[in-house]
Amino acid sequence: MKHFLQLRDLDRGEFEHLFSRTRIIKDRFKNYIAYQPLADRMLAMVFEKSSTRTRVSFEAGIHQLGGSSIVLNTGETQLGRGEPIEDVARVISRMVDIVMIRTFEHSIIERFAAQSRVPVVNGLTNDYHPCQVLADLYTYLEHRGSFAGATVAWIGDGNNMCNTWIQAAEIFDFKLNVCTPGAYGVQGARAAGVDRRHLEIFSRPAQAVAGAHLVTTDVWTSMGFEAEAGARLEAFDGFTVDAALMRLARPEALFMHCLPAHRGEEVTTDVLESAQSVVWDEAENRLHVQKALMEYLLLGKIDT
Repeated sequence: MKHFLQLRDLDRGEFEHLFSRTRIIKDRFKNYIAYQPLADRMLAMVFEKSSTRTRVSFEAGIHQLGGSSIVLNTGETQLGRGEPIEDVARVISRMVDIVMIRTFEHSIIERFAAQSRVPVVNGLTNDYHPCQVLADLYTYLEHRGSFAGATVAWIGDGNNMCNTWIQAAEIFDFKLNVCTPGAYGVQGARAAGVDRRHLEIFSRPAQAVAGAHLVTTDVWTSMGFEAEAGARLEAFDGFTVDAALMRLARPEALFMHCLPAHRGEEVTTDVLESAQSVVWDEAENRLHVQKALMEYLLLGKIDT
């Protein structure tokens, strides 16, 4: 049994299998060909953080694969009244086949997984967002074919998305240029031991974006940090991805954003709606990569 709590939980070969399966599953979906290998399987979705894309993509995904889902918001369960997460894991995992959790502290999902009898998927924590970056990676491959020789520029907060992109750079052997305001940079432990050919930190966005094949960003104030919004708005001044910044990247460079976007803050509307933007493909691909992921975690490698 495998969990998917961060990208490092799977290896390069497993990701290549997932991407191959995603192509097949997505093609079937686009051609209205039913594919339901998870008939009678149940997905439990536990939300401590609210969601749009995560809930819709997982709920639609398990249904399209023939299974069912149940949504548990922590305020509506005994979790909201102090029941230990370990006890919840022991109970829920005896009743369902796979669990997706979207929460704050990463330790919560690790503690749940340690007691779970079924695979656990990280729908987002403060430390990592592996399902989103899985979709981003697939979207890049869908448009460009390979990460060989690629440079990805991350502009903005050194948050869970940035942490996950660092892992992706090591796994897929590409260069990640990171530029954040000083107080919101990559934690030292995240960068420790990462080779410079996979990660380089820059002080100015223009330096990080120069010659990049992909430019990506996220909101300046992630969920749970709303109290810092005013200070962040001031600190991130100059970190907006606009048309002038995109012109420093390669002419064929793509733009990504995990959404929701705050237009005029981390990205301008003209960039978000430009021909270089693949944000809507990213959003759609959450559905398909997560179907491939659930198939793999429950059935192993299959080729049908």
